[in-house]
Amino acid sequence: MNITIVISLIAGLSWIVVVGLLALTVVRASRRQSTKGTITAFVLAALVALILTTVSKGLVFVDPKERAVVISAFAPKGYREEPLTPGLRWIMPYVESVEYYSIAKETYTMSIAAGEGQISGDDSVSARTSDGQEIFIDASVLFSVDPTKVIDVHINWQKRYRDDLVRPLARGVIRDAVSQFRVDEVYSTRRGEMSQWMETSMAEALADNGLLLSDFVLRNITFSPEYAASVEQKQVAEQQAQQAKFVV
Repeated sequence: MNITIVISLIAGLSWIVVVGLLALTVVRASRRQSTKGTITAFVLAALVALILTTVSKGLVFVDPKERAVVISAFAPKGYREEPLTPGLRWIMPYVESVEYYSIAKETYTMSIAAGEGQISGDDSVSARTSDGQEIFIDASVLFSVDPTKVIDVHINWQKRYRDDLVRPLARGVIRDAVSQFRVDEVYSTRRGEMSQWMETSMAEALADNGLLLSDFVLRNITFSPEYAASVEQKQVAEQQAQQAKFVV
């Protein structure tokens, strides 16, 4: 628990004391008893509560894995042009507020298996190869917000960058990359090249939007039932031919 939370709790408790003293003053006044002491205590408690509340509104703590964007009523653009770095920071109470952004690594997974990705059910990427075969790809994008571009992320995406940026970008990059290769190249000779193509394209697209790509993992490739059956038949035929040669 950091100091800002402690001050907020104390401020909340102090307002409870203020309400209690106000009620006590009203009760004593209704009974024609002296209220001089309770009024003095009420005023002092209200002053302390106001000070603590002001401090709690102005004091913010930024975690080492975060950056904070300051929304300001007095800044020309409506926000400070530099994010708050880790540590205990001060903002103008009541006229400024902060939005926190994590700069830690995040993972967005799209998978055919239910429960593995961010979206339940089949969320694999359907794509067509250059020779027209449909394949389904599972992939994970490991990324983080660029600490130097937090302001840009806030202006352009706010907290929507996972679903509105990373997801559509990844699916588009995968489809574009797959369309450059034949189906036999996808599952054999050029799979590594295709994966590298995806990673390079994804890194460039994310960098343009204030995010850093840590890794692009091509988890699995699934073929259509018809093509999978034809590959299996081809392999069986090759095995039978080799067996026949051995027998001869």
